[in-house]
Amino acid sequence: MSDELHMIIQEGEEGMQKAIAHLETELTRIRAGKANPGMLDGVNVEYYGAPTPIAQVANVSVLDARTISIQPWEKNMLQAIEKAIMQANIGITPQNDGVQIRLFLPPLTEERRKELVKKASGEGEQSKVAIRSIRRDAIEQVKKLQKDGLSEDAAKDGEKTIQELTDKFIGLVEKHLAVKEKEIMTV
Repeated sequence: MSDELHMIIQEGEEGMQKAIAHLETELTRIRAGKANPGMLDGVNVEYYGAPTPIAQVANVSVLDARTISIQPWEKNMLQAIEKAIMQANIGITPQNDGVQIRLFLPPLTEERRKELVKKASGEGEQSKVAIRSIRRDAIEQVKKLQKDGLSEDAAKDGEKTIQELTDKFIGLVEKHLAVKEKEIMTV
């Protein structure tokens, strides 16, 4: 295989790995009935004029299966954290007792579980689209190389390798979705 073809395949694989990493991040944000500090990833609080992740201004811990505790390092951050959580619209109302903020996760109804599964499936579909788009771009690059003198056999081998990578990463998406669906639907 030529170096250029090898580079195309390698770039395609890296792109597909990024799509999977993004999916994993998005799936951790979908709550499955259990308290998880990752639910607050992406919630930023105004800290001395700069948007800052909550984990960098407070101690975030899980007290039990349905409770997250947020204890700010500075007392004056309580209202700012509470406001940021409300604005993030994560579906949980913060309880401020003047010392810490507690997030009580309500038990999930069957209907809500199904909505969360749909949301997870939507994220999975976006990842699949991204992976297929990477495959399409890589195959187009291989065809350009073939026009520039790459042998037909090498081009076919490259396309086959790209398709195998695509199948592997689509399978990974399916695996992640199956695990998340099981996690969501477990009462």
